[in-house]
Amino acid sequence: MLLGLLTKIKVNSSLRQSLAKHAGVARHAWNQGLALCQTVLEHNRSYPESKIKFPTAIDLHKWLVASIKSQNPWYYEVSKCAPQYALRHLSEAFKQFFNGVKGLPKFKKKGHTDSFTLDGSIHIEHQSIKVPILGKLKTFERLPVGTKPKSVTISRKADSWFISFKIEKPIQSTPKKRDVVGVDLGIKTLATLSTGEIFQGAKSYQKAKHKLAKLQRIVARRQKGSANRFKAVKALARLHQKIANIRKDTLHKLTSYLSKNHAVVGIEDLNVSGMMANHCLAASIGDMGFYEFRRQLEYKCPLYGSKLVVIGRFKPSSKTCSNCGFVKEVLELSERVYRCDCGLELDRDLNAAINIEKLTREVLSCLLVDGVLPTVPDETGSFC
Repeated sequence: MLLGLLTKIKVNSSLRQSLAKHAGVARHAWNQGLALCQTVLEHNRSYPESKIKFPTAIDLHKWLVASIKSQNPWYYEVSKCAPQYALRHLSEAFKQFFNGVKGLPKFKKKGHTDSFTLDGSIHIEHQSIKVPILGKLKTFERLPVGTKPKSVTISRKADSWFISFKIEKPIQSTPKKRDVVGVDLGIKTLATLSTGEIFQGAKSYQKAKHKLAKLQRIVARRQKGSANRFKAVKALARLHQKIANIRKDTLHKLTSYLSKNHAVVGIEDLNVSGMMANHCLAASIGDMGFYEFRRQLEYKCPLYGSKLVVIGRFKPSSKTCSNCGFVKEVLELSERVYRCDCGLELDRDLNAAINIEKLTREVLSCLLVDGVLPTVPDETGSFC
C-alpha cells in the first residue's frame, strides 16, 4: 500500500528562516496565480463570447517566470520547486472547483497552513532526510531506510516544522481474536464494542477549554502587530496543536486495535456534518473525532488484512432491541439504558453495538460468493 508518513524535523534559527522563505515564496506564487485566475474568470463572465482559455499549471508557471519572478529577486534565494508546486496545487484546486468537489480557492495568509513541496535528489537515512537546497534535515524518529520518495512536503504547525512523503508499505495480516465486531460511537464514551469493551475518549478540548479561553483573551488584548501579540498567538497555536495530537493519539490506538484484532469491523455511516449543526453537542462531537475515526479505519483495515463494513445511516441501531428486534418510535438522548417489554435492560451504546454487529453479519451474508467474502472493496476501502 502507498501510505503517507509525517514526522517532525529539528530546526535551528537559520534553518527556520530558510523554511519560512520557501513557504513565503510558495504562498506568494499561489496568491499571484489565484489573482490572475480570478481575473480570467471575471472576464469570461463579463464577455462569455470571448471564450478565453483558462490557464493551466504550465501557463501559470510561464507567466510567473516572465512577469513576477523577474521583478522579485528573492524568488532565486529558494528552490524553484516551491513556486512550481504551488501553481500545480492551484491548478488542481481549480479542477476540483469546476468539477463541483470543492469551493473556489482562497488567498493564503502568512502563518496559516504554511507549506511547500520539493522534488529532485532525495535521500533518506535512519534519522535524517536530505533534500535539495535545504540539505540534511534531522528528524526526531527513525525513518524507513531504502525508500526513495519522488517529492516531500514541508509544513508548519504552530511553531514546529514537519516533513511528509509517501512510502510503499506491504500488507501485514495479523492474527484475529474475533471474526466480527460492531462499534458504536458516542459522546459519553468514544466507542462501545459489541463484545462489551468500552473505550473512553481523551476529551482533550473539554479539559483544555478554560486554558484556551484564557489564551484567547490574552491574544485579543494585545496590540495587533506587536511582539507580545505574536508570542501569545504562538502559545495559543501550540495549545491547539497539543489538543489535536492527544485526540489523534487516542484514535490511532483504538483504530489499530480494531483493525489488528478483528477480521471484520462494522461501523455506522454517521452524518457528522449534520450532527455538528446541533450547537449543543457540536463541541463534544468535534472533540471525539468521528470523521477521523472512520478515515483511519479505511486505510488500516486493508493494511492489517481485515475488512470494514459501513452500515447505512438510516438503520435504527439505537432504537432497535437487540433481543427481540422491537423498534422504538422515540428514544431520547437522555435515556442511557435501553429497556424493552421483552425484559431486556441494557446500556444503549452496547445495545446499538450489538445491532451493528448483527447488521454487519447480514451484509456479509449478502456479499458471500460460494462462501467466500470478496477481497476487493469499493473505492473507499470498505464494504457498504
